[in-house]
Amino acid sequence: MGPGGQNAAVAGFVVVAALAVLAVFPQPGSGERAQPPSSLEPVAFVMPQETTPPELADAGAELVVSTCSACHSLEYITTQPRGMGDKFWHDSVAKMIKVYGAPIEPADAQAIGDILAGRFGQAAQLP
Repeated sequence: MGPGGQNAAVAGFVVVAALAVLAVFPQPGSGERAQPPSSLEPVAFVMPQETTPPELADAGAELVVSTCSACHSLEYITTQPRGMGDKFWHDSVAKMIKVYGAPIEPADAQAIGDILAGRFGQAAQLP
């Protein structure tokens, strides 16, 4: 299809879309108030209760739990690849601060990176 055919196809689509909008929402001055389609009903979602993963359930991880769970699930942490080393975890904390605006003080950021690197930074040891 050449450029002229594409323009005609786009124009045809625009006309069909405009007619669909007019069919759903009457024109001003027609005496009717625009009503949304009756199929739009409020939806409620019940989210599961957040639980602390076993890897972060002790007092040594309290800073991680209280800080990180303010923005994302703790599973976001525990599902990261294991054995990526200290730099990965410190860089991850830095990304949360610089890219996502996490309100973490520098001393806490260092401590969080150290905790995460200590728990998840080394490759899993097989028995």
